[in-house]
Amino acid sequence: MALHRLSFRLRQTVTHVRSLHTSGCGQQQEAVAVESEPEPFSVFRAQENDPACQSEKYIGQYYTLPSAHIRTLFPHGLPWRYQQQVKTFNEACMMVRQPALEVISYLKKTDYSKPSLRYLFYGLKGSGKTMSLCHTVHFCYTQGWLVLHVPDAHLWVKNCKELLPSSYNTSRFDQPLQATEWLRNFRITNEHFLSKIKTKQRYVWTKREFTEDGSPLGELVDQGISRVKSSSDVVGAVMKELRLQSGQPESDFRLAVAVDGVNALWGRSTIKKEDKSAVDPEELTLVYNLKKLMTNDWTGGAIITTLSQTGSLYTSKSAYLPQELLGERGFDSMDPFIPVSVPNYSDKEFESCYLYFMDRQWLQHPQSRTEEGKKELIFLSNRNPSMLDRICAFL
Repeated sequence: MALHRLSFRLRQTVTHVRSLHTSGCGQQQEAVAVESEPEPFSVFRAQENDPACQSEKYIGQYYTLPSAHIRTLFPHGLPWRYQQQVKTFNEACMMVRQPALEVISYLKKTDYSKPSLRYLFYGLKGSGKTMSLCHTVHFCYTQGWLVLHVPDAHLWVKNCKELLPSSYNTSRFDQPLQATEWLRNFRITNEHFLSKIKTKQRYVWTKREFTEDGSPLGELVDQGISRVKSSSDVVGAVMKELRLQSGQPESDFRLAVAVDGVNALWGRSTIKKEDKSAVDPEELTLVYNLKKLMTNDWTGGAIITTLSQTGSLYTSKSAYLPQELLGERGFDSMDPFIPVSVPNYSDKEFESCYLYFMDRQWLQHPQSRTEEGKKELIFLSNRNPSMLDRICAFL
């Protein structure tokens, strides 16, 4: 039976919902048949918006992210097309899918006194790896974790607008504009941590500028934002402080390191030196320091990453497996890790997405609302989330 027919029948049956009591994650409810106006009911919408309380029964359903979480957690971390969808639909909804639930279940059971585990989302282009990462990061955020999010590592190895020799190490290069932008977004996401966490060592930036040990982490971040020239080194200092303090007895935070397109750290760059030779990612200060966070020699957190074909440079378009995109160096550096496959939509997930687009009046063409039209969408998109979104944008 089609989900929209089931929705119609349930809408006629359940006419009123009375709350009995609240316990833990959500409410226990009793359906009471009374004569009243039918309340809205959607089989494609999850009744639980807290990622910590979602289970497999919610797979394929959409849950709503509060607008406050979008502003603070994802000031720069959402895919561009999803941002446009949020503006168009006037709501931020994310589908609950098995890959994200799998990683969330691991995070709930992890012993954080042990070295941090590495999780790697992989799959075909457009299958939803970034959204699975965002779902998992949202769980960490709601649990009070400190989130260190790099939304697209490939942007650090290509299209660099300004490249300067590092003042700290002459064999490396700074990217002040990218570093400053990242620090601004990091401050927005983790504002409440910046005054609590104190630096463990003294940092000297110039002859007259320095940050004393015991200073709030926010002072360090402000240094990088106000003094653009030292912003790349400040990013390295922030990552170093978090790596050293995470999991320590005196620390009261857990650290989630989330990197989209982690294979960029071991790939090739399009950035050129003055002699026109290519810059190796290892020579970039930002990449060099981020790689240190990818090692699991620290405790009290988790490393959550994705592989990206979109930004991968000089690799086959058909490559999507970890060993293909990471290469030998990257695979050896990330090993051991927990691979999590992100497939295309299942029948249930496609039906849910289709009904959601119908509900949002996104499918305007009369043919798209017929059974034959739906079959054509399945054929054209092969149930690939990104392809389905692009096709439906024109209907």
